Amino acid sequence: MSNSNPMIPQGTLNRLRGSVNFVSNPQLNVTAPYLGKAGISITLEGESTAFIPAMTGAVTSAEPFMMASVEVNLLKTQGLASVYKARMESNSLIGDIVVTPDASTLTTFGITNCAIESVKPLQLNGEDAGFVATIKGTYFINNDAWNLV
Repeated sequence: MSNSNPMIPQGTLNRLRGSVNFVSNPQLNVTAPYLGKAGISITLEGESTAFIPAMTGAVTSAEPFMMASVEVNLLKTQGLASVYKARMESNSLIGDIVVTPDASTLTTFGITNCAIESVKPLQLNGEDAGFVATIKGTYFINNDAWNLV
């Protein structure tokens, strides 16, 4: 009987690695020093494949994209929050972004046709430094489907 340990290394996260880079608007770039503890989060919304009911099963239909929401937990105590506020007031459309995750094992997320969608409620009581902006755009998936056209 083997005495080998079946455990595999669990890996490491790097909270300083996460970032959001704006292709056409680098003044909006976000790195760790501009963020509150919650950092950056990304939500892919919708389904990657639609299941269409049939008489005896389901037909699959690969979706070509999902909506993506990226929350950046900026610090309102720094000037970058003011840059976001001014950008939203002047023109909320911001183009393409690249989100780098906190794990080096995941590749970046390229999100296109983005806009600053909203800002979460601001607590102005001197006890919360957060300015949480939500950026929304399109995340392309099922790229191999284009080869079947």
